[in-house]
Amino acid sequence: MHIHILGICGTFMGGIAAIAKQLGHRVTGSDLNVYPPMSTQLEALGITLSRGWDTEQFQPEPDLVIIGNALSRGNPAVEYVLSRNIPYTSGPEWLKREVLQQRWVIAASGTHGKTTTSGMVAWLLESCGMKPGYLIGGVPGNFEVSARLGDSPFFVIEADEYDTAFFDKRSKFVHYLPKTLIINNLEFDHADIFDSLKDIQRQFHHLVRTVPNGGLILFNPAEQSVRETLDQGCWTPTETINLTGNDNSLWQANILPNHDGQKDGSRYEVILDGESKGTISWTLSGEHNVHNGLMALAAARHCGMSLDACIEALCTFQNAKRRMELRAITNGVHLYDDFAHHPTAIKTTLAGHRAKVGKRKIIAIVEPRSNTMKSDVHQDTLGESWQDADHVLVYQPNPEWRCNLPTNSVPTQFIDSVEKIIEQTVELVAEGDHIVVMSNGGFEAIHQRLIDKLDKTS
Repeated sequence: MHIHILGICGTFMGGIAAIAKQLGHRVTGSDLNVYPPMSTQLEALGITLSRGWDTEQFQPEPDLVIIGNALSRGNPAVEYVLSRNIPYTSGPEWLKREVLQQRWVIAASGTHGKTTTSGMVAWLLESCGMKPGYLIGGVPGNFEVSARLGDSPFFVIEADEYDTAFFDKRSKFVHYLPKTLIINNLEFDHADIFDSLKDIQRQFHHLVRTVPNGGLILFNPAEQSVRETLDQGCWTPTETINLTGNDNSLWQANILPNHDGQKDGSRYEVILDGESKGTISWTLSGEHNVHNGLMALAAARHCGMSLDACIEALCTFQNAKRRMELRAITNGVHLYDDFAHHPTAIKTTLAGHRAKVGKRKIIAIVEPRSNTMKSDVHQDTLGESWQDADHVLVYQPNPEWRCNLPTNSVPTQFIDSVEKIIEQTVELVAEGDHIVVMSNGGFEAIHQRLIDKLDKTS
């Protein structure tokens, strides 16, 4: 079958393309911007790509068109498909029909931690010899590609609550049929498609309704919004994960000091039903990653994996790119790239890094790029999210956008150009400092431009 994919260079749709190719289909696709790393990954698979939405891409006419959720009515390619009655579907629906209905699906959902947790689960299953299939919204550090069909009953997927397509406004994850469901957390996000937290909870409850009574739902009972969602009705056994130790959660952690004496989350004891099961020592930091790790262990255990083997494997986990990825150490300055998309993500990441580096100076460079952060929904909480930094530079190309800072805020500058941010950073930074660039976009290649500038600074 010839499958043509509109919006193929997105991480999810690129993963769909890779899996369709592995199933033996002829795959082509197009996107408005065809660029690495996804373009090179797809071309290496023998997938022909075209740029833009002209109708010539449909010659010869494909048997099926998979339409990404970034495309809407009025798009020339979409209008051509509709007017010619070419069979079409969404990526999630195609994946459900062609792959997931035959597999044991482990779905990692939540506002934060989906990519990291799904990458962890895939690595634990891989380490146990299972060769799972997976589709993750980033290239996992222990793998070379973002998606694969796999060679076992198991399929790990990052379960996103964003909508499916212009013709299907349900969240993508309602198509995934999980047997093991992780709900990391639940906050208001995606202000472009949701009006309230209750709207998002409704979609999460649609997901809960699809988990069989022989499956398992993993959640943190400290998350009130998740409890409220499950209280609407839950027909599946649950296990609880909570780091605080002030409840009866089945899974807990005892965070241990690192070699510098800091409890930064790089070492912790895994507690199951009150009993120590082993110690994790890894390159990650932050309580949020400890939580992600416990979720992954619980999911792998539900799949029948040895907990001892999984604890050993988790110590070798490497996070996906752009999740506090150390891009360079130049002139004694550490520069990190973090895929920040929400105030809570900024807060937990900086808190974890503060615990790791102690009193060393942290300069946070923040681009409020997501639709939610650019709205006034987080006008108050955004300014509070970066208080573990020592100095903050915020990209503000739109002078009408505002962010309220808390009393006694750390020094914060709002700057209207990337070039000025780079110049100001170079003035502020000194040997031993840490720069954390926080954005879910390309940010005008600021990372490499900063590295180049710092390399020239003696």
